[in-house]
Amino acid sequence: MAYSDPLTGLGNRYRLRDKVRLLAAERAQDPAPFTICIANLDGFKPINDLFGAEAGDEILCQVAHRLKACAPDGATVTRHEGDQFAFIFPLVFERGGAERIGQMMKDVLSAPYDLGDRNVRLSASFGFAVYPFAGENFEDLLRSAETALYRSKRRGRGQITVYSSEIAEEMKRATHLEQALRNAIITDAVEVYFQPIVRLQDGAVLGFEALARWIDHDLGFVSPSVFVPLAEERGFIDALSEVLLSKAAEAALSWPQELFLSFNLSSAQLMDPGTSETILSTLARAGLGPHRLELEITETAVMTSADTAQRIIADLRQHGVKISLDDFGTGQSSLGRLRDFTFDKVKIDRAFVSQITTDRASEHIVKAIVAMCDGLELQVVAEGIETHEDAEKLKALGCGMGQGYYYGKPADTAATHTYLRSRYQQST
Repeated sequence: MAYSDPLTGLGNRYRLRDKVRLLAAERAQDPAPFTICIANLDGFKPINDLFGAEAGDEILCQVAHRLKACAPDGATVTRHEGDQFAFIFPLVFERGGAERIGQMMKDVLSAPYDLGDRNVRLSASFGFAVYPFAGENFEDLLRSAETALYRSKRRGRGQITVYSSEIAEEMKRATHLEQALRNAIITDAVEVYFQPIVRLQDGAVLGFEALARWIDHDLGFVSPSVFVPLAEERGFIDALSEVLLSKAAEAALSWPQELFLSFNLSSAQLMDPGTSETILSTLARAGLGPHRLELEITETAVMTSADTAQRIIADLRQHGVKISLDDFGTGQSSLGRLRDFTFDKVKIDRAFVSQITTDRASEHIVKAIVAMCDGLELQVVAEGIETHEDAEKLKALGCGMGQGYYYGKPADTAATHTYLRSRYQQST
């Protein structure tokens, strides 16, 4: 019993440990390789929360059954912990073999799971470590497999990674970056820049999108496309977002009252039921009315935990916050999202805008989005406007708002004030 998992009947972590140690001892004199693996179910927690622990247990039992059925001869399958499973493959000697087995298990686990009155789908991520290259004892091998799994999870769902020294170095750099970013948040070193959003018809400024900027003393400029996902992956996006929203809201207090502040929410925040309360309290501390805030969310973020996201959006809109669907057209089920959720605005992704004057398909897609949003009484913003020709084409197609380098690059708080003064002086 001490070596078995009571739910699935598989061996547990102790059985994995003893079998790895035994196999390593057998091969110590003539160190023929073998491979261990850890697999983690992607998106299991939201399903477990949605359908209940009993349904979650049933899925885990079905996963265990599938893994035992597809395991090659001589392999050991164990339940590692929670929604993680671990394996020993005595006859897998190198990366290629590990990746082939990973792909096979990934395909097996991706088939629908039967919960009686419904079916659910899951994917899985895998981390492999090959003895003795990734470690000569159980602890080192397990650490290497966990490192490989973590890299798989960073890259998205359904990924397969085999540990290597290059991957270890990459993860080491990510950890160094994480520590530097955590310190930057504490020392107030992450700044907010603002990019204008204008009315295309006459170029009048309607609001600004807040964008994170970080220049580290040792690392130099770090792109938000690097550090924002890292904060999300490592679980402190809430702290980063709260600091940025507080700074942005305080800056917006000095703008003309009619200008709105646009701010991005991450997928992790749309999975946290406390997000709306955090946002509203941050606005209250800064003294900015909720009606002046517009939150940008992506289709991917909405789909991560749809029910929770829907409740957060409804609560924020009830308090006057507007919601904008960002990067429209590049995610999945765009039309379904517009039907199922209540948005105030849609932002057309720059991928279409950048080719609007040279590619007929892009022009027609933008035209269709504008017409559809007009019918749904949604405002439209075109992102990534770089040239006069882009702006004129969008105006001709009936697009109401836009942003991009043609109208203004992101700028800090002081430069934004200067920009506003010059614009309002011109208008008077």
